[in-house]
Amino acid sequence: MFRLPTTATAPFCPSEVHGSIPLPTQGPLWRRLLKVAGPGLLVSVGYMDPGNWATDIEAGSRFGHALLWVVLASSLAAMVLQTLSLRLGIVTQMDLAQACRARYRRPVNLTLWLMAELAIIACDVAEVLGTALALHLLFGMSLMGGVGLAALDTLIVLGLKGRGFRQVEAIILGLVMTIGVCFAVQLVLVGPDWAAVMQGFVPNGVAVHDRHALLLAIGILGATVMPHNLYLHSSIVQTRRIGRSPAALQDGLRLCTFDTLVSLSLALLINAAILTLAATAFHARGHTEVTEIQDAYHLLDPLVGSALASMLFGIALLAAGQSSTFTGTIAGQVLMEGFLQLKIPCWQRRLVTRAIALVPAFVGVWWLGEGGVGRLLVASQVVLSLQLPFAMWPLIRMTSDRSLMGVFANGPWLRGAAWAIFGAVGLANVALLASLLDLV
Repeated sequence: MFRLPTTATAPFCPSEVHGSIPLPTQGPLWRRLLKVAGPGLLVSVGYMDPGNWATDIEAGSRFGHALLWVVLASSLAAMVLQTLSLRLGIVTQMDLAQACRARYRRPVNLTLWLMAELAIIACDVAEVLGTALALHLLFGMSLMGGVGLAALDTLIVLGLKGRGFRQVEAIILGLVMTIGVCFAVQLVLVGPDWAAVMQGFVPNGVAVHDRHALLLAIGILGATVMPHNLYLHSSIVQTRRIGRSPAALQDGLRLCTFDTLVSLSLALLINAAILTLAATAFHARGHTEVTEIQDAYHLLDPLVGSALASMLFGIALLAAGQSSTFTGTIAGQVLMEGFLQLKIPCWQRRLVTRAIALVPAFVGVWWLGEGGVGRLLVASQVVLSLQLPFAMWPLIRMTSDRSLMGVFANGPWLRGAAWAIFGAVGLANVALLASLLDLV
């Protein structure tokens, strides 16, 4: 008879699968890379959630390819921060939450925990809205009904209890590849101007001279890195069993860094594809006011001349909304165990997070209607952006500490790049708050 689990169950509680995947020190490089591949992929799904879609679509519609360089710069910043996260986990065998608990006083830890939990809930709101919108567009379901149906993803978590961590990674790979293939086909259908695309990756002054472009650039930069992803990555990378000798650690760091760079490069391509699709299908054809995901969906058919484009768009949106279900649950377990030394069954963790996220989603859709989904998605990204420095500060400080990291502490160039990113995100948040208060 089916029974609900009463303990935190693998694979959603990383401590239960710690070191469960051995990393061989011998053999072909490609085989060792396949063994280490996975954690970077789980982290990458946070870079292609429905909240990112909203900013990318509006940026492409309003300004064409001009803000592609911001997508590139944000992705490079994410690669630096996620590399720091995996280094902390592999070298110290502590995730970021555990390291914070060991170093900081309880009031500080409680504050950091609450900030990270708020980020997970904000991300979950975007997932709920994205899933509901995809169901609405693909099957004609009402948005309110789609929001309610999104609560059932807890059953997915229950169905994976007791499975191995590689199964979760395989599911995420399938969802990410679904998103990637959908956008690849859509780009073929719309036929972008590749010379203009390449030019868009060159920094330009559009964001300096246009206030709205500046705000979109801030949105792309500030909300690219999910704060809880920094906690998540430092934990799930420890599912790989890596030797403790300096040579083995160096080898493990090199392989895991490669996994992260490849996975985040895929996320970069998908985000660039979303913006390019909007620039080609809408901006180039005079539709410069497309700010809602559902408007983009409905406009694709008549503009591209194929019903396939919008259908693929809806499928990719559904996959994007569902992929973060797994990572959000795992991140929640990491936070509770790391900061509070508390374990609860994964389905309870998922149910609590989703129940809280349903409230603003229901209220927002009821109050603002279908046209307010875009604003709700942007609002969720604002919350994420404001929480990011609270995760970045301890991560940079700890990975730069030689007493903690030894010879693997950040070198001058990596430390300088990390602090520069911290400063850029901080300035982005200040500008974002000032714009919201109509101070600029």
